[in-house]
Amino acid sequence: MHHAPRKRFGQNFLHDRGIIDKIIQAINPAADDHLVEIGPGQGAITGQLLALAGRLDAIELDRDLVALLQRSFAGKQNFTLHSADALTFDFCGLQTDRLLRLVGNLPYNISTPIMFHLLEQPACIRDMYFMLQKEVVDRMAAAPGSKTYGRLSVMLQLKCRVNPLFNIGPAAFNPPPKVESAFVQLQPWKPSPYEIHDPVLLGQLVTQAFSQRRKTLRNTLKKLVEPVVFGQLGIDPGSRAEQLAPADFVRLANACCTSRQGPGLL
Repeated sequence: MHHAPRKRFGQNFLHDRGIIDKIIQAINPAADDHLVEIGPGQGAITGQLLALAGRLDAIELDRDLVALLQRSFAGKQNFTLHSADALTFDFCGLQTDRLLRLVGNLPYNISTPIMFHLLEQPACIRDMYFMLQKEVVDRMAAAPGSKTYGRLSVMLQLKCRVNPLFNIGPAAFNPPPKVESAFVQLQPWKPSPYEIHDPVLLGQLVTQAFSQRRKTLRNTLKKLVEPVVFGQLGIDPGSRAEQLAPADFVRLANACCTSRQGPGLL
């Protein structure tokens, strides 16, 4: 199939056979798996996924590619192609009796919104495998104290386990992107190790804490966290956001919820 990559869709088509084989090995599809491929593109891995899995749904936005994929995989009974936007697609609507396993080469310009959209539907997802910009994967998996640890690290790690698998060079794609890529596995927590009282407040707190990385928590969170709360939780208000683990942010947000209910309840 021939299709000129479109910049507005962030299209970089995978063609390296060695990388494709590594991806298939990492996913390790089984005959009873229900796979969902986001952005199948020209179908570089679609055929192999189809041959190994029990069912494959593919989500493609580019209508020209939809037509190409329909011709290429016509007649495959275990294949369903959806002409849709992954940012608004109801993935849990695909689930039958098996949890979904997702895979995709996500457009780098909208990869983060897609991941958060998916993690709002964790009950129907077993795991996810994505090709992303390596810098983004580094931030996703970063540990507290590192320079790459930030809001993305905290918010993703609160929702899932992040497992970087291997790097992918620009030459594996057509056209070659200007950045290094990486393949990563995400596993939604089942059950979550975090008891979050107010997800909205938690998100606001994390965002505010990292809004001025060089300032202390005492200064960045002064509108959200009462000074006494730091002492009660054993968190140094003179520390910076990158020094706190995801669990610490949960404790801070939960304590704020409790303090808003009335005095003396901490």
